[in-house]
Parts: sequence; structure tokens; C-alpha cells
Amino acid sequence: MTFVVTEACIKCKYTDCVDVCPVDCFHEGPNFLVIDPDECIDCTLCEPECPVEAIYSEDELPEGQEAFIQLNAELSLEWPVITDVKDAPEDADEWAKKDNKIDYLER
Repeated sequence: MTFVVTEACIKCKYTDCVDVCPVDCFHEGPNFLVIDPDECIDCTLCEPECPVEAIYSEDELPEGQEAFIQLNAELSLEWPVITDVKDAPEDADEWAKKDNKIDYLER
């Protein structure tokens, strides 16, 4: 089992989760983070750090977020590892309140 970054992270991209990850399994894209399922050790440290509750255990994903299992796996192969906390985008708080953001995902 692994943890999965879901739609809530799109255009928010808070990086609090990166700071606590002991195996550097987060990868950064233009406006989204993903978890490499082959690197994730299921330590649970990242989940409570996410201020928008975008990280879930694979077997506890909210309904409608199942596609993010494959999306995390795919994009983690393309995007670089992120190991340091960065400032969130200026409008992250506004985006944190929005639903249905998949169309805004930048690859």
C-alpha cells in the first residue's frame, strides 16, 4: 500500500508534507505534487501535514479520486524529486477551497 496525492493539491501545492518524508518520495510538477508508489514506505507522516487534506492512504481514497493512484505513479516517473519546503503559490488559499480542479493540472 502507498499514499496518494489527490485533486485537492492541484494549484495549492503546499510542501509541508515534503519536509517530514523520510524517503524523499515526493515529486514536484508545475502546480501539483505526487508520491512515488515504489518509494513510499507507508509511514503515515505526510498525511497529517497537508493543510488541504490532499493525501490519503491508497485504500482510503475518497470516492472519485481513484484515478490519482495511476496519476501519482505516472507523474512520479516524469517529475523531479522535491526534498525542501517551498512557499506555496500566492493564490493557494483561494484554490484550496475549490473542487473539481483536474482540468487545471499542469504536466
